[in-house]
Amino acid sequence: MVKVTVAGAAGGIGQPLSLLLKLNTNVTELALFDIVNAKGVAADLSHINTPAVVTGYQPKDKEDKTAIVEALKGTDIVIIPAGVPRKPGMTRADLFNINASIIRDLVANIGRTAPNAAILIISNPVNSTVPIAAQVLKKLGVFNPKKLFGVTTLDSVRAETFFGELTNTNPNTLKGKISVIGGHSGDTIVPLINYNKSVGLISSKSQYDEFVHRVQFGGDEVVKAKNGAGSATLSMAYAGYRFAEYVIDSLSGRSKNEPVPDSAYIYLPGISGGKEFSNAHLQGVDFFSVPVFLSNGEISSFIDPFKSLTVTNDEKKLIEVALKGLKGSIDQGVQFVDASKL
Repeated sequence: MVKVTVAGAAGGIGQPLSLLLKLNTNVTELALFDIVNAKGVAADLSHINTPAVVTGYQPKDKEDKTAIVEALKGTDIVIIPAGVPRKPGMTRADLFNINASIIRDLVANIGRTAPNAAILIISNPVNSTVPIAAQVLKKLGVFNPKKLFGVTTLDSVRAETFFGELTNTNPNTLKGKISVIGGHSGDTIVPLINYNKSVGLISSKSQYDEFVHRVQFGGDEVVKAKNGAGSATLSMAYAGYRFAEYVIDSLSGRSKNEPVPDSAYIYLPGISGGKEFSNAHLQGVDFFSVPVFLSNGEISSFIDPFKSLTVTNDEKKLIEVALKGLKGSIDQGVQFVDASKL
């Protein structure tokens, strides 16, 4: 018995993501919210012969606040792909001013209506939108860091795909075997493959550097290929569902305190051992993407890659660069909420 709410369900990510959620037989109720077309998407999906009852919610006008409240009532999981996509020449940071307000207002509604729900944030720039969500929930006095996730799974999906291409390996066999840590934007993304042990599979340092760059900036390939008409929506929908499925499984009792083969961008001080990990390895940065364990729809613990993996000097340099970018993005998100009225 799991209710999932998708906020931004009629968009390029929201529609295929909602389709995948409708196919999950552990989802009993699927609430779709968007400012337009949510009811149409819900009607379409409701014809699929799986158990989830699909309902659509959209405001009657700009003043209507009831639709989002109805969509959130009793929900166990909220997935947020809402926001504007990247356009040619636009970085994730450029999205901030538009998407920050969207996330702030959606999360405020979650905090007031469904404070116990797990929140999965897809909306970019994730490096800032997750700190925004955390700060909003703190202001409302309902912040549970174990239930707030920045979805960075697309970085893992790309790493598996691109490494598979390089090494002539079936990417399905790489699931959970490549940890991608850090953030979810450009050089804040750090894939850990231990190049020293990959010699022979990846033939040269230049090939390794090319692999890292492609994982970090793979989204640019899609934006360019779509000639500015869109960004990575289908692959992001798949990646978002892949992570959501782990959370759904943990709520359904199908998996108990098992490691998720994908990282999530989380608030480390709210997880046991997280603050110590941050101080020891991350220069005190509070938000960072690491592999997590789930239990009953929340984070029970995380995997310290510095203990479980051999982090090479090349990878340590990548982490140093990532931390510089993350600090600014996190501060920007926190300051945005501090200057806002809820």
